Amino acid sequence: MTFSLQQHGIRVAKVLRNPSPAVLYEEALAHEHGSAISATGALIAKSGAKTGRSPKDKRVVQHDHINDDVWWGSVNVGLEAGSFDSLRTQAVDHLNTCGRLYVIDGFAGWDPRYRIRIRVICERAYHALFMQNMLIRPTAEELDSYGEPDYVIYNAGRAAADTGIPGVKNSTSVSLCFDRREFVILGTEYAGEMKKGVFTIMNYIMPKQNVLSMHCSANEGKDGDVSIFFGLSGTGKTTLSADPDRALIGDDEHCWSDEGVFNIEGGCYAKAINLDPKAEPEIFNAIRFGAVLENVVYDRDTREVNYEDGTITENTRCSYPVEFIPNAKLPCIGGHPSHVIFLTCDAFSVLPPVSRLTPAQAMYHFISGYTAKVAGTEMGVTEPEATFSACFGAPFLVWHPTRYAALLAERIRQHDVGVWMVNTGWSGGPYGVGKRMSIAHTRAIIDAIHDGSLDQVETVPDPIFGVHIPVSCPNVPDEVLVPSNTWQDPRAYQETARKLARLFHENFKTYADQASPELLAAAPRVE
Repeated sequence: MTFSLQQHGIRVAKVLRNPSPAVLYEEALAHEHGSAISATGALIAKSGAKTGRSPKDKRVVQHDHINDDVWWGSVNVGLEAGSFDSLRTQAVDHLNTCGRLYVIDGFAGWDPRYRIRIRVICERAYHALFMQNMLIRPTAEELDSYGEPDYVIYNAGRAAADTGIPGVKNSTSVSLCFDRREFVILGTEYAGEMKKGVFTIMNYIMPKQNVLSMHCSANEGKDGDVSIFFGLSGTGKTTLSADPDRALIGDDEHCWSDEGVFNIEGGCYAKAINLDPKAEPEIFNAIRFGAVLENVVYDRDTREVNYEDGTITENTRCSYPVEFIPNAKLPCIGGHPSHVIFLTCDAFSVLPPVSRLTPAQAMYHFISGYTAKVAGTEMGVTEPEATFSACFGAPFLVWHPTRYAALLAERIRQHDVGVWMVNTGWSGGPYGVGKRMSIAHTRAIIDAIHDGSLDQVETVPDPIFGVHIPVSCPNVPDEVLVPSNTWQDPRAYQETARKLARLFHENFKTYADQASPELLAAAPRVE
């Protein structure tokens, strides 16, 4: 059934609203170069020149009624309203040249009290199927009574942005206007821009309702106990939250309201590079009819995907509805968390495998959003590189990080939540000297958090970071729990620990002007 977009200034006659996955497959195969069906039934699509997000091209429109709310700077770069109007006009003009368009009307937020209506207007069937997966899909009755959307995404990614427009620096432009409640994409066909655009919208409007929006995964135990996992890429957020003994609430974006936790999304967006069916069977088996595979390499005859091939990009991805995961909890809503777990991959081998945090320390480490990676791939370069991303998701924040941290601390205190930091990185010395933490030991730590074992264990304070380290943990050797005990050279440990502490202090200077004395006191000790 065709659908009119006249109210958006779009006059295209053929508009398909919320078509079935089968129709979108047919549309993609007929009209989009590079589309194919994988051997397991997923739609294979190419995103063109851009195979990842373009955070430096994101702009937020300045308006008097939001200017005091927004954390302006490198994350939220301002754009004049007139420039946004020009970009929107350019996007609408481009969409009007298309022979067919797709509209996906869906919801963001599983809790009906907080969910918002999102409309996506796009020219690619691949984009439509992607967002049909990632948004919460309305029932037939909900679609009939959908009404006007709260926010509209205009995806004209095949058209290059006009660099003659003030504030537009290159051909890629991703701009968000809270006043018009519109999001315009030009110059990039990477589907993840739409997903994270929705998350950015939620990151603004949820705190206004005293709801904490979070870049985290969440799961639930058989007794209804909920855990949330924060962590940057490579820390184990997806792996450790995918627990066969616990129900998955969601893998990436959640909110914590006065009623509990709810998933923002209706699907999952998993990394596909080096996907191993034995290590991650739930994700592997979700790549079937209705799923979208992005930028993967496959055999032209058998359509078997080579998940180890990063020729197109290392950022190969798969999107699929959350119900494709066997132990997904539907609806994706849980109670108040019993545990908050910060995951970090510390390649310096300084942070303990597990430690308990006070509410102030939780705020400090939440704002810091620390992990570490091995720097580069050049011969002889083995020095770890610290990475900080506020609230474990800086590119998607709108308010100052302390706003989200204050909401987190308030809920931690109110619900007596245990906050833990788990290091999935190195032990016994930094990268090149020590070795990676055993995944079996990390899983044992997570199990001990969940079953309450660690609540009963004596702790000792870390002399530099101040966090509280359990002296024992079931199925984990005692000697690995205190990092200084695992290094052969105590002086080298002290030097490395002080170096990392200084990096924390240097990073936190950005937020210190809005931090309370209690929060500043939670920082590592630096001589």
